[in-house]
Amino acid sequence: MKQLLFAAVLFISVGVFAQNPPASPPAKVSGTNDKGATITINYSQPSVKGRTIGKDLEPMEGKVWRTGANKATVFEVNKDVKVEGKDLPAGKYGLFTLVNGDEWTIIFNKTWDQWGAFGYKEADDALRVKVKGGKTKTFSEKMTFAVEKNGKVSLMWGDKQADFTVK
Repeated sequence: MKQLLFAAVLFISVGVFAQNPPASPPAKVSGTNDKGATITINYSQPSVKGRTIGKDLEPMEGKVWRTGANKATVFEVNKDVKVEGKDLPAGKYGLFTLVNGDEWTIIFNKTWDQWGAFGYKEADDALRVKVKGGKTKTFSEKMTFAVEKNGKVSLMWGDKQADFTVK
């Protein structure tokens, strides 16, 4: 009887989750730059849903953000690379962001397997680079990354965009 009850609860639970996709679904983008390095980004895509980024949604001014939703976004390269001209060894990194006005700090943290930014420690940063934030050409309801052949990585969300180069 207990086994039948467990099976029924499991069946109902699976059915409910199958009908209700997560609010911030998982996404993955991968590309190989012109130097032969493969760049892979695993993240969860939050949606704007009529809210204001920086007020109702992260990134919040001056606060470290996991650059996505749910688990920390994972940035992986299969070769040693230069990000904005600075060395980053091959490996997996938690990708975090710090926004101060138009200046975005892109953070590659050695602790890549963590929930959100709750376990983030600056002492574990492998690299920080500063880039200028800008406006997207078209509004992006879901946070999205793009990786181009020339090594340009773009983060687009709402009307905001930040780009950095990986060579």
